Amino acid sequence: MTGITAYAAYLPLYRLDRAEIGRAWGKSGKGEKAVGAFDEDSLTMAVAAAQQCLAGRDITKVDGVLFASTTSPYNEKQSAATVAAVLGMGAGTYTADFGGSLRCGTNALRAAMDAVNSGSLKQVLVVAADCRMALPNGANEMAFGDGAGALLVGKEGVVASIDSFYSVSDEIIDIFRSDRDRYVKSWEVRFVRDDGHGRVVPIAVKAAMAKNSSSVADFSKIVMYSPDQRQLQAVTKSMKLEPAKVQDTFFNEFGDTGSAQVFISLAAALEAAASGDRILAVSYGNGSDVIAMTATPGIATAKPKRGIGYYLKTKLPVSTYEKYLRWREIVEVEPAATAPMEQPSPVALWRDNKSGLNLHGVKCRKCGTPQYPAQRVCIECGSKDDFEDYSFTDKSAVLATYSHDSLGVSADPPTTIAAVDFKEGGRITCDMTDRDPAEIKIGIPIEMVFRVLRYIGGFYTYWWKARPKRD
Repeated sequence: MTGITAYAAYLPLYRLDRAEIGRAWGKSGKGEKAVGAFDEDSLTMAVAAAQQCLAGRDITKVDGVLFASTTSPYNEKQSAATVAAVLGMGAGTYTADFGGSLRCGTNALRAAMDAVNSGSLKQVLVVAADCRMALPNGANEMAFGDGAGALLVGKEGVVASIDSFYSVSDEIIDIFRSDRDRYVKSWEVRFVRDDGHGRVVPIAVKAAMAKNSSSVADFSKIVMYSPDQRQLQAVTKSMKLEPAKVQDTFFNEFGDTGSAQVFISLAAALEAAASGDRILAVSYGNGSDVIAMTATPGIATAKPKRGIGYYLKTKLPVSTYEKYLRWREIVEVEPAATAPMEQPSPVALWRDNKSGLNLHGVKCRKCGTPQYPAQRVCIECGSKDDFEDYSFTDKSAVLATYSHDSLGVSADPPTTIAAVDFKEGGRITCDMTDRDPAEIKIGIPIEMVFRVLRYIGGFYTYWWKARPKRD
């Protein structure tokens, strides 16, 4: 039996009130949307979702990573390989990227299911993440939110079996972004809603039910992609679905999270599911994927540590619309009067892949002291070349000391530099993110997060930062 063995969602900490967007343009706005911080992108959010999904699992048994996004940081460079490296997976891990439409996440899910069914892979991690850009003063700017979801697919420890997978394709230019564009574009709204999403989703669901001799009435929960709450209600009505059975897409809380939306909504449905519940997941984007699933007895103990409820209550406001524009580099601001940053070396970054991407240090075999960066001589007992690999990514830590730098180059000044002490030993000095400078205090719990450090020379440098732990 092939199915989902673990799942998790990730939503960034920040929220932008739609009323704040409306303030700038003389409009009204309801609800809020999730906004990745200035140092987050689709890749870093995918890593965060994957960490939650794989928490407590033997990562050496995961032999495939599939990354799905319409907003991958690179047009020509694989992101799945970076995700695998950050998670500490070996070079033998199969990696692949999926993109091109909002159903790239479920496209990747089908590829994972087929790989497991064929026996070519044993366990496949599928991550979907999006951070879509919209032109200011448009409906998409109000709608689009950022987020990620992760599913682990395998045959052992299944918590939701994948019973059937049906797909249709459809050629239409409704929501699109060409290779020359930064911002997503949409055609006339009635055409997009009525002849796009509102036509294709009912056709796909009806065909899937007919093929599998099923009825939508057989399902306890129906997860459907929708660009907003109004369209979800319209399709629910046209398909004559029971509104109580249709999973909330959290549009008023997170926004339209693109290719990640179905994974995020599915995570919420799985959290609430009981053994035997049947769930129907429906994606959309130049066609539709319809996936029928059944929760197993294992669903009761499969909830991620940070569920959807955590992300609903754990948030910080983006204080102004202008700050959002700066974070997204939509407006150009006066640069700092300092020397430009040096060009990073791809060679040096490659040499530091293990310590930089996976935050690997060492642990002394004689005295057990963890150390970062890796040393040849133990700082505690003096033993030489007697260490084992040790990752700090998931270790508990506290803030030892910090400083706020108001003169440094930052999209979110002041720059907070933190010295972090890990409870099991080891210290690291790094930037702090996702913080309110006024609330930072020595001794607060800290967690390490993977973020964009800089973009110089046409490529991204990623590294780890500290942030206050919020549980």
